[in-house]
Amino acid sequence: MHSPQPVTQQIRAEIKGPVGYLIIDRPERKNALSFEMWKEVARLIGEFAANRSLRVVVLRGAGDLPFCSGADISEFETVRANAEGARAYEDANVVAFDAIAACPLPTIAMIRSFCIGGGMGLAAACDLRIASESAEFAIPPGKLGLAYPPSAIRYIVAAIGASNAKDLLFTARRVKAAEAEKLGLINKLTAEDALESEVEKLAGTIAENAPLSLKAGKLAINYAAGYEFAGGEKAVKDAADRCFDSADYREGRSAFLGKRKAQFKGE
Repeated sequence: MHSPQPVTQQIRAEIKGPVGYLIIDRPERKNALSFEMWKEVARLIGEFAANRSLRVVVLRGAGDLPFCSGADISEFETVRANAEGARAYEDANVVAFDAIAACPLPTIAMIRSFCIGGGMGLAAACDLRIASESAEFAIPPGKLGLAYPPSAIRYIVAAIGASNAKDLLFTARRVKAAEAEKLGLINKLTAEDALESEVEKLAGTIAENAPLSLKAGKLAINYAAGYEFAGGEKAVKDAADRCFDSADYREGRSAFLGKRKAQFKGE
């Protein structure tokens, strides 16, 4: 099975069984994303979404690298030097966040060390966030004199609420993992050496469930949370109807009655 081919090895895709991994690998910048890397996020997520053999997507830093320390500030004097450039840069950010949120597959952010700025946006756009005790979070535009667009902030607000989002935005302070868990940003906090195994276990559990049910559930929750996506309420209803007309639904009923493990195919 071939993984999607990246334009740059600084961000790449790997496939292991039913799980697709989007891996950030830029150690010299603590996994800060360049403009080109932001565009790659959306492209690679799109390729994962089109791969019928996949059941889950995990976003992570390579090896023991941080999750993502945000946008590459060294580009601000060139790519993001004025309002026009800043808008193009923000558009690339938002496209990446939206691609993750709209991905029909469940998405998991595997977070260690820095999850800052745009990195926090990537994590918030994921469905689930598992972090190690070294994780640190921040929304720092107040220290940089810039502003995030509403379409980028909405995922953080959905994850931790408006008041908590204002606290982090107004203060630009660093939040340690334990506090992030209390805020609701982290679904599960793990020991440093258990992070990878816990994420693999979670991904494996999700991958065993019916893909059409997971897609319908994700659409329904996103709709209830106020996310905008193509088709809106009709898309939610259509996804639910597809479940009830599917071979997987028949397989699920048969497996339950036969007291055996269901074998779902996403059909």
